Amino acid sequence: MLTVILLIVRAQSSSSDLQNLSALQGNGSSAQNASGSQTPGMEPELGPRHQWNYQQWLAQLQREAEAIAANPPERLGVLAGDSISLWFPPELLPPQRTWLNQGISGEVSSGLLKRLSLFDNSDPEVIFVMIGINDLIRGISPSEVVENQRAIVRDLIWVHPNARIVVQSILPHSGAGSTWEGRDRLLSIPNEQIRDINRQLAAIASEEGVEFLDLYPIFSDSQGNLRLDLTTDGLHLNEQGYLVWRTALMVFDPS
Repeated sequence: MLTVILLIVRAQSSSSDLQNLSALQGNGSSAQNASGSQTPGMEPELGPRHQWNYQQWLAQLQREAEAIAANPPERLGVLAGDSISLWFPPELLPPQRTWLNQGISGEVSSGLLKRLSLFDNSDPEVIFVMIGINDLIRGISPSEVVENQRAIVRDLIWVHPNARIVVQSILPHSGAGSTWEGRDRLLSIPNEQIRDINRQLAAIASEEGVEFLDLYPIFSDSQGNLRLDLTTDGLHLNEQGYLVWRTALMVFDPS
């Protein structure tokens, strides 16, 4: 843990070197995804300003997965999840791998489960899964989130038996400090409930023989809320937040 903290401090101190990164959200410009193709700049929450609908996102992710499968890289990592994964800047992902980003804004656990087949033909070394906060925002029960995560893990084990499967904890939100447009819905979700779900996810990972990466402690403040210096709105991450996540990935997966 001390090593993680020291590396995070080092990563935070280097953030001034990354000021030339394009804005991740809401600027209307193009954002390059992790597979290197160009996609329109998108808002982090599906809504009227979103340029693509869900089916268009599915088609794009399938194209990217097929391109990876047709020309497999030596070392492939997959990010599977929602907008928090989607907006991971390609420049900040650990450099030892080629990354396939399979995040969709607004995604829930049942949606991710249904679309795992999009990258069935890829051959990843490691798959990092983070999903669940949108379920809670939409009123889906914690038990359904947990069971969907178990199903996701089992599907990935079956289809990718040689890959490391890593379940990542759901991140907290910033509570009263949140400015996200759905702030009232965030405030209705106690962060203690998220911590309880994470404990269940850790148990699932152990039972199913996969790995668990607990990001919650390094993203939370003394009250258990998402640190305000790591978020744009109390839900989504800013550049500093992605630097912290990058550091955690590099410590967890150093090879």
